[in-house]
Amino acid sequence: MSQRNPAAQPGPATIIKRPIPRSGELVPAIGLGTYIVFDVAPNAPEMVELREVLKTFVAGGASVVDSSPMYGRAESAVGELANELALRPSLFLATKVWTSGREAGIKQMRDSLRLLRTQRIDLMQVHNLLDLATHLKTLREWKQTGTLRYLGITHYHSGAYRELEKLLKMRDYDFVQFNYSLAEREAETRLLSVAAETGTAVIINRPFAQGELFAKVKDKALPAWAAEFDCDSWAQFFLKYILAQPAVTCVIPGTSTARHMTDNLKAGHGRLPDAAQRKRMVELIQNL
Repeated sequence: MSQRNPAAQPGPATIIKRPIPRSGELVPAIGLGTYIVFDVAPNAPEMVELREVLKTFVAGGASVVDSSPMYGRAESAVGELANELALRPSLFLATKVWTSGREAGIKQMRDSLRLLRTQRIDLMQVHNLLDLATHLKTLREWKQTGTLRYLGITHYHSGAYRELEKLLKMRDYDFVQFNYSLAEREAETRLLSVAAETGTAVIINRPFAQGELFAKVKDKALPAWAAEFDCDSWAQFFLKYILAQPAVTCVIPGTSTARHMTDNLKAGHGRLPDAAQRKRMVELIQNL
């Protein structure tokens, strides 16, 4: 199905936004993942560049920042920088609960609020489905009181897709997060369709397959035909393939440099590949 339609496309200077199905709220389709890249000590030199990453991200019209307690100091780094730069009102903060037991979950989520320096988390997700039934009860309570706005579930590999599909059909979750890329296309079989059918917002992790895609195209020239969908880098090529799926709400590439952040943001502008172009993209990567 072609994505060349006015509803999905931005103006010249506006990033593509997609609706959260359960509310209609629009969120920018390019987000920011914090795994590894934001696990930085408070006074480390890397914090200087991460400050520029976050400034570039917000200046480019993006907002969804995804983190987790399992990402070391990532939540703390996001909270510190957002506070320093006064960016909290511009951010859609997503994090996760990743522990067993009700009280342990509550403590961990309270820690996340403290570390992110916020009174409310936009999206709380049960990381890798760990003790899901227990945490779901708490998440519902916190949503009712306004401590969080949306709740979701996550996983990072295709072995969990069948379980994710079952859970989405229960319609208990506003969001689902999973891996999907030109190197890991299993979600195309059913999971993306189930998310669309159940009105579940989709966040995509591992969009570069943890660097595998960049290794494949190392020293390879971007094909001239990529210009047909306003693409001028491999990062944009990989991200636009994902965004061409209408079920995808947001994709969260991680980066520790402002230059790469600018490049990633460009994927959220202009035309997206249609079905024929996406087939050609798959064939290109498969033949490398």
